[in-house]
Amino acid sequence: MVGGLGPLELTILLGLFFILFGANRLPELANALGRSKGEFQKGLNETTRLATAASTVTDLEAGGKTPDQVLIDRAKAVGLDPTGVDIAELEKKVEALEGLNDDE
Repeated sequence: MVGGLGPLELTILLGLFFILFGANRLPELANALGRSKGEFQKGLNETTRLATAASTVTDLEAGGKTPDQVLIDRAKAVGLDPTGVDIAELEKKVEALEGLNDDE
């Protein structure tokens, strides 16, 4: 017995579904139901995904800034004008200048 339904009730329900929807339509309905359940589960996993402790600490230390904004602030702190400079090149320059300041 499934959910209080006996074999006779299940056969009658299955027959009704075949009459109402047809034998070709039932697999399509089951497929759509399975896909919608998968999409729901995927969305649920994305929204309930827990942040790791390391990423949380990094975000808190950044003060709500993106990594590029933090790099620009570091560049300004060592005396560089970051306007129009490529991010990769700016990072190299900042690291070099910070290394020189640490040696002093």
